[in-house]
Amino acid sequence: MIGHYNLKDDGVLASDTIITIIDYTKASVEERLYVINLKQRKVVLTLLVSHGKNSGHNLTESFSNRPGSLKSSLGFFVTGETYKGVHGYSLRLTGLEPGINDNARRRAIVIHGADYVSSTFARRWGRLGRSWGCPAVPFGPHKVLIDAISDETCIFAYSDDEDYLLESDLLNIDEARKQYLEEMSEKDEEGER
Repeated sequence: MIGHYNLKDDGVLASDTIITIIDYTKASVEERLYVINLKQRKVVLTLLVSHGKNSGHNLTESFSNRPGSLKSSLGFFVTGETYKGVHGYSLRLTGLEPGINDNARRRAIVIHGADYVSSTFARRWGRLGRSWGCPAVPFGPHKVLIDAISDETCIFAYSDDEDYLLESDLLNIDEARKQYLEEMSEKDEEGER
């Protein structure tokens, strides 16, 4: 939420109702992508999601922003436009953290459906298939996900990677606290009317 409030304060998000979290601390065979409606305070969608081929086997071990690394990137992204590409209906992502994920567009890191992201694949191989760095999701539900989060909503790809946690400017708690307090003050004023 710290990063979300900082992005909101920067005017980056068109919608501050939806946040998507990818929890790369979990194994790929577990549902680890969560779409949360912040106004309703509930999880509205959970899905399996792949990680990059060179980020690890079933668990993620390393991340990169480098083109050609075939690794996932951590941090905050904003969703962009939808398009039809090699994997069908897909969603472009823009990385918002310099040196951490700002090569996402250049690397063609997008959300797309993939047949290697399924419970059947996971049971057979003990892990999901891996992408070239994209957070790929199951075919079918990928359309619901993309429609729910497209057009400038926040995605946070998380791992307990110490380097990332120290380097991210968006995890500045003082700025986020200021934005949060302003939002609560506005809600209080609306309640008094």
